[in-house]
Amino acid sequence: MTDTPTGKPTGRLTDAPPPDLRLPKRRGVELSLLVGAVLIAVLGYCATGFGKTGTAPPDALSYGAGLGVLALLAHFAVRFRAPYADPLLLPIAVLLNGIGLVLIYRLDLETPADQAAFTQLTWSTLGVGLFIAVVVLLRDHRVLQRYAYLSCAAALVLMAVPIFFPAINGAKIWIRVGGLSFQPGEFAKILLAVFFAAYLAANRNALAYTGRTLFFKRLQLPTGRVLGPIVAIWLLSVGVLVLERDLGTSLLFFGLFVIMLYVATGRTGWIAVGLLLAAVGAYAVGSIEPHVHSRVTDWLNPFASIEAGQGPGQLAQSLFAFAAGGMLGTGLGLGHSILIGFAAKSDFILATAGEELGLSGLTALFLLYALLVARGYRAGLSLRDPFGRLLAIGLASIVALQVFVIAGGVMGLIPLTGMAMPFLAQGGSSVVTNWIIVALLIRVSDSARSPRPTTADTGQIAAVTVTGLAELEFVQARLEEKKP
Repeated sequence: MTDTPTGKPTGRLTDAPPPDLRLPKRRGVELSLLVGAVLIAVLGYCATGFGKTGTAPPDALSYGAGLGVLALLAHFAVRFRAPYADPLLLPIAVLLNGIGLVLIYRLDLETPADQAAFTQLTWSTLGVGLFIAVVVLLRDHRVLQRYAYLSCAAALVLMAVPIFFPAINGAKIWIRVGGLSFQPGEFAKILLAVFFAAYLAANRNALAYTGRTLFFKRLQLPTGRVLGPIVAIWLLSVGVLVLERDLGTSLLFFGLFVIMLYVATGRTGWIAVGLLLAAVGAYAVGSIEPHVHSRVTDWLNPFASIEAGQGPGQLAQSLFAFAAGGMLGTGLGLGHSILIGFAAKSDFILATAGEELGLSGLTALFLLYALLVARGYRAGLSLRDPFGRLLAIGLASIVALQVFVIAGGVMGLIPLTGMAMPFLAQGGSSVVTNWIIVALLIRVSDSARSPRPTTADTGQIAAVTVTGLAELEFVQARLEEKKP
């Protein structure tokens, strides 16, 4: 029974307010998984030494201690600043990074004059440092929404700067100053994801329910005033990348744009349009640009150089490595993927994993990537604010697209694009940006799993009111569509 303001009972029964649902923090689970990830990496490091020289590497303990300290520092940052974050994201990143260090060290044994494992460990340390900085300093992911256009401008500048530097391996995507080089496009993809998420979140209703309809009313185009700015930014960024002859990153940005547009509008027609435009663009660039045309030719006939008596090329050697691995692999340190050449530690490092870990090990790697992407999607779908949802899905999609493009290239499914496998391949810019992506996903997942305040809280009432108004606008728009 409830009382009126005068104190008299009204005779109506009301339910008691539901108790707050507090999800377990799972930080102990995260710590246990981190211990397992570090042990797997250390055992792989030792197995490489035994397979190649018959003894364990002399610095195996220091390697394990260094990786363990980095993992522990990252864990403490998550424990105290993002206690409700997904417990799987950090262990997966540590395990992939550790396996990458093992594979690079294994290839270093074949190239004594070109040692890359220590440099990669240094970049990994910097990546973990930035991971900790993001988790500690960024208390709310929604702050990034305020800097949408600043992020867009910074991304365009980062992508344009390499045009003024000489090409490396046929592409102008590097900035080399003295002995230091980095790839600014890796950082630009995060900034563009922030911009796309902020703009699409602010204009999602206009993008979904205004404009003309095409293809028998299957696809509804937004008005140019709404869609124009974001399309212009996307075309400008892709145009810059085409000038740099970096079609892999162009494909990544195009896929990111289409996926986030689909998530914001819920219209499947954008997927079909995106695939059509991607096919037309790939055909045009592959026919005109010599560097890309040569890769398409190699993809169509990877054994042409063998038939011409010139020996196998990189793609052919990669396919031979996968074939030699079989189901269980030759064992760490016992393969011959170094025959691929100069890109064995970067573009083709997945071939080393396929040869020495076999199909079973390769499947495990793909499952780790799939789990990382799935947890990112789950964090985004659990959020109520559109910006956070789009940001999480965009960041997870970056990882998914990179894995698909790189794995498809080295396996001969699609033309090779020349990108870095997340966490595995040699490349400081790549490993640093991937750690930043994981940090942002952890921040978003913490917001998604944190206990929400009660409805008596003023801020919560305001949020519910805004949500109700948005739903009312949605219903009104649908009713307007049905009017004759």
